[in-house]
Amino acid sequence: MFKYLFLFAVVITSSCKREKAAVNPPPVVTDTGFTNPLLSSGPDPWVIQSDTNYYFTHTTGNNLVIYKTGKMSDLKNAVIKTIWSPPSTGPYSKDIWAPELHYLQNKWYMYFAADSGNNNSHRIYVLENASADPMSDNWVLKGKVADSSDKWAIDPTVFEYNNQLYMLWSGWQGNSNGEQDIYIAKMSDPLTISSGRVMISSPTYDWEKMGAPPTVNEGPEMLENKNRNLFITYSASGCWTDNYCLGLLTLKPGGDPMNISDWIKTSSPVFSSLPSAGAFAPGHNSFFKSRDGTEDWLLYHANNSSGLGCGNSRSPRIQKFTWNADGSPHFGNPVNINTIIKKPSGE
Repeated sequence: MFKYLFLFAVVITSSCKREKAAVNPPPVVTDTGFTNPLLSSGPDPWVIQSDTNYYFTHTTGNNLVIYKTGKMSDLKNAVIKTIWSPPSTGPYSKDIWAPELHYLQNKWYMYFAADSGNNNSHRIYVLENASADPMSDNWVLKGKVADSSDKWAIDPTVFEYNNQLYMLWSGWQGNSNGEQDIYIAKMSDPLTISSGRVMISSPTYDWEKMGAPPTVNEGPEMLENKNRNLFITYSASGCWTDNYCLGLLTLKPGGDPMNISDWIKTSSPVFSSLPSAGAFAPGHNSFFKSRDGTEDWLLYHANNSSGLGCGNSRSPRIQKFTWNADGSPHFGNPVNINTIIKKPSGE
């Protein structure tokens, strides 16, 4: 959390043409409340719950870290461990992006994107840990995960649906950086893509094309409601713009995730910037349940001020979300920074 006097100075000295979030003194936080952001920096946040612990990770750019905490609202006091650092050179030595920690088939896996220092070489890689504790030192790099086309790929996530394992990611159709699309493929195990890739979303609406070129759909995340209806959130438009936002794909009842015609895209963003809340370019989200399992929570990053782009100023925030009558998620608007929020139930 920034100091009030620092924020006041920033507002006074900044150009009047740049929109800024409202500046208020930090509130007094009670035992039952917390405030966003959870950390001062944490792009591309991801969290998974195991027993009574949450394991959080985010893009650092140069290594892979895990935060362990029993309370997401108290992430700033989590135990932090670096589980892997890349070699100084090679195909996965630079630009370590969007890590995700998953527990699959009785092992832990950390998926991430990396390159050789040239963005064109970005691909997906994975670490494996057979220990029960992901904070242990038993992580092993298992190599690249790719379909047969082996095109540019970032932002991997893995999920199981109807007893089939799938990977989602953001990739290029060809070999040039003109458009990022959302792809899906089947997996035979957590290390192996076993089908061709299928594009299920590309930037088609104006709100998905801000900051072009390139046009961007990225950061896909799977979400199921209580009836096992399947949704995918994704981030649209360039992260270098304040127009970065969340879009939503809905799988038709009984639909095949590998069939693009079975996915319905919502025609407007489902979560977007709110300058008055100090939330600019919100996106690259994940989801978690409250400690007692009764509440659904959205985890995402955003900038505190306009024009800050894709850097380390992106900070992780959480807020509770609900469900519409048709079963789709309702995320509402970003909650104001420095506003006391009731902690997730069970904390």
